[in-house]
Amino acid sequence: MSDMPDRVTILAKSFSEAAMEFHRSKMATRGYRMEGRIEPHVFQMIDGLEPPKNLFDGDPYFAVTFVKKED
Repeated sequence: MSDMPDRVTILAKSFSEAAMEFHRSKMATRGYRMEGRIEPHVFQMIDGLEPPKNLFDGDPYFAVTFVKKED
């Protein structure tokens, strides 16, 4: 498991999809725990000094972050 990232963030169109991903992907077996709450976010990207631009046409996505458990 050492080649797995310390943090993985999943984006989903619905709360249910995001919540089920922990079980579907067997994140606990892979050594992860869920961090924080599952909430809708609007994502933006900054490129240099330009103002932020909306990603995904500005549509909100539910984000859930999984963090590797400490040994």
